[in-house]
Amino acid sequence: MDLVRRTDELVDLLGNWSAGTGALYRRLAASLRGLVEQGSLVPGERLPSERNLAAALRISRTTVVSAYDHLRDEDVLESRQGSGTRVCSTRAPVRADGWAAAGNGNPMYSNLLRADENVIPVSCLRTPALAGVEQAIREVVAEDLPALMAEGTYYPRGLPALREAISRHHERQGLPTHPDQIVVTTGAHQAVALVAQLYLRKGSPVVSEDPSFAGCLDLMRDRGAQIHPVPMDAQGIDANGVRRAFAGYAPHLLYVMPSYHNPTGTLMSAARRRELGELSARHGVPILEDSAYTGIRAADEPAPLAAYAPRGAEVISVDSLSKVGWAGLRVGWLRAPAEMALRLSRRKVLADLASPLLDQAVAVRLLDRYGQLAHQRSEELREALAHMGSLLRRDLPDWRWEAPDGGAALWVHLPGVNARTFAQVALCHDVELVPGPVMSASEGGLHDEYFRLPFAYDRETREELVWRLARAWRELDRYGPVESHPDALVV
Repeated sequence: MDLVRRTDELVDLLGNWSAGTGALYRRLAASLRGLVEQGSLVPGERLPSERNLAAALRISRTTVVSAYDHLRDEDVLESRQGSGTRVCSTRAPVRADGWAAAGNGNPMYSNLLRADENVIPVSCLRTPALAGVEQAIREVVAEDLPALMAEGTYYPRGLPALREAISRHHERQGLPTHPDQIVVTTGAHQAVALVAQLYLRKGSPVVSEDPSFAGCLDLMRDRGAQIHPVPMDAQGIDANGVRRAFAGYAPHLLYVMPSYHNPTGTLMSAARRRELGELSARHGVPILEDSAYTGIRAADEPAPLAAYAPRGAEVISVDSLSKVGWAGLRVGWLRAPAEMALRLSRRKVLADLASPLLDQAVAVRLLDRYGQLAHQRSEELREALAHMGSLLRRDLPDWRWEAPDGGAALWVHLPGVNARTFAQVALCHDVELVPGPVMSASEGGLHDEYFRLPFAYDRETREELVWRLARAWRELDRYGPVESHPDALVV
C-alpha cells in the first residue's frame, strides 16, 4: 500500500496515549499497537518518521525510536530501506484487491473507550441528570409499566405516544408537525447516521459550517462523502458561501447547526434560516438541521429552520433530550417530510429494529415538561459559564473567547500557539483536549489556534481543570512551542 499517515492525524488518533504507568516508550508502543489492532492503522500504512512524531508529541526522539523498535520486535511494524516504517502487511487479513477491515479512529470519542480517572477529558460534553428525569422515571415505573410490559411489538418508528409528544413539542416551537413525520432514534447521533446512510454515498458532496462537529462529519466521511466547508459569521453559516457552494458542487446535503452551533455556540438568525430554506428549495439541496447541541438558551430563540423553509424545501430536523435532561437518556428523533421519514425508518429497522420502550416512555413525560427542564439546564450552565469565565480571566488572561449565544462550551483562541502543540503539553498535565483542526474540514490552518472548552462541570472540576491548563500554558510559555514538523506526502 502507498498510504502515508499524516503526523497530526496520528497524534489525534493517539489521544491520551501517555496515561498509565511504565516506561513512556512502552505506553506509546501500546497505543500504536492498539490503533493497528482496531484497524485505525492498516497493513502497509507508512508512519511518520521518529523525528516528526517526537516533535509533534513533545517527547524525545529516543522514546519514539524505542517504541518503533519494540513494535518491530513484535512484528507490528516493519522498516525497509527508503520506504520508512510501516504497519506489517501480516497484521490483518488483506485480500488480493488490497481491502482490509478498518476501524473508527474518531479522536472525539477515544476517551470513552479508554477512560482514565486521573485525566480530565475535554472532548465530550457532560450532562448529569436533572431532578425531573428521576421523577419521570419513577412515574413511568409506578404508572406506565404494566401497559408497557403488555406491548408485544418493537415500534420501529417510535412509541406512538412519544411521536405525538414530539409533534406537540415542535408545535410549541412554531413548527407544525404530524406524528408520521417523526422517527425516534437512539440519540441524535443515530439520527444523523441514518440520514447519512440514506442521502450519501462515496463521493457525495456535503456543504457544512466551518468549524463543525467532528463526530457528525466522521459519520458522513464514513459514507465516503466529500465535505466542503463554508465559514461562519455572527448570524451563522455565510449565505453567500452556501450559494457559491451550491452552484459549484451540487451537494447532496447541507449540514448545519442553527440552535446552537457546535463548537462556537452561535445562534443562527431567523433571516439566515429563511435564506437557507429558500436556497434549499431553489437548488433542490436537502438540509440536515442538527439542534441536539444545547444548554444555555437565548430568550429570543427563533423557530427551527424547517419552519422558515418554503414549500419544496426538504429539511430533516434532528434533536434529542440528552443535552437537556440527561446524557444517559439515549432518546433522539428526526423530523422529515412523511415520505422521507418512512424511508429513514426502514434504515432504523436495519440498525437496531427499535429504541427501548422504557426510555421512550420516560421521554414522553419529559417532553411535556421540556420548557421547565430547558430553563433549569440553561440557568445552571449560565452560572457555570460565569464561573469558568472568571477563572480564565484570572489565570489565563492571554486566551481569547467570546460568550456563546448558547450551548455548553467555549471556542477558545490561543494567540500565536498551535492547539495541537498545546494539547500535547496539556496531556502531560492530565487534560485531554480536542484541537480545533479536528472540528474542521478546511485546509490552511484556519482553526489551528482554537480548541473547544466545555464548562458543564461541577465547580470543583472547573477549578481543577483551569488550574491544570494554566500550568500547561506556563510550561509552554517558558519553553516555547516545538519546531513545526513537515508532513510526508502520499507517495
